[in-house]
Amino acid sequence: TRMMRTVSFCVAALASVQAFSPSAHHRVLISKSRVPYPVAGLLDGLFGGKVFDAPVVMGTEEMMSQKEYGTSAVPIQKDLRWNCDVKTADNICNYNRHYAEYAGYWERATTFLQEESQNTEEITFYDSNTGKPLFYGPRDRSWQGFVKESQVHGWPSFRDSEVNWDYVRVLPNGECISVDGTHLGHNLPDRTGNRYCINLVSIAGRPLE
Repeated sequence: TRMMRTVSFCVAALASVQAFSPSAHHRVLISKSRVPYPVAGLLDGLFGGKVFDAPVVMGTEEMMSQKEYGTSAVPIQKDLRWNCDVKTADNICNYNRHYAEYAGYWERATTFLQEESQNTEEITFYDSNTGKPLFYGPRDRSWQGFVKESQVHGWPSFRDSEVNWDYVRVLPNGECISVDGTHLGHNLPDRTGNRYCINLVSIAGRPLE
C-alpha cells in the first residue's frame, strides 16, 4: 500500500542518518540499554501490539532481556564473514534495539558481493553470536533479484521463505530478533508481503562446529 511504501522510505532515510556514529557507539556501550531512535516511535505507532500472520513466528520482549553480553548470553564471534566489523556487530547485535549499520554498508564496506556474486548455491546466513542458521537466500528468486531489492532498500532484504523460523522471531513492533536475543533488524512489509530488513553484521556468523 501507499502507506507502507511511505513507511519503508521513512525508515530507510532515518536509519541511514541515525546509523552508528562514534557518539552513538559510546552511548550504547555505556548504557547497554535501549537507544532513543526516531524509527522506534514510528514502528511502535504502526505495529505496536500487532500479531503478524503466518508464517511469522512471534517473539516476546523477555527474549531481549539483559544477559551476560548485553541481550546475548554468548559473545559476538571474533571472525565474522565478509570482513564485517566486529565492534559494529557487537553494538548492533547485543547493545541496541533500534540502530542499524548505515545504508549500503553491506555492499560498500564488506566483501559480501565480491565473495558471493559467483556463488551458484543458496547462502546460509548465521547468527553473529551463536552461529545458528537464521536466513537462506536467495530462495524462490534469482541472485540478481535479491541483490536489487537489497540495494533499493539499503540493507539485505529477505522474504518469508528465506527465514528460518526455528531461530528467528518478530516482536509486535516489527523488530526481528533471534531466539537467543540477537537484534537482527525489522520487518517492514510492502505491497508484496513481509520484508525483513536485516543488518549484515547480525547474520555474518560462522556455523557451530
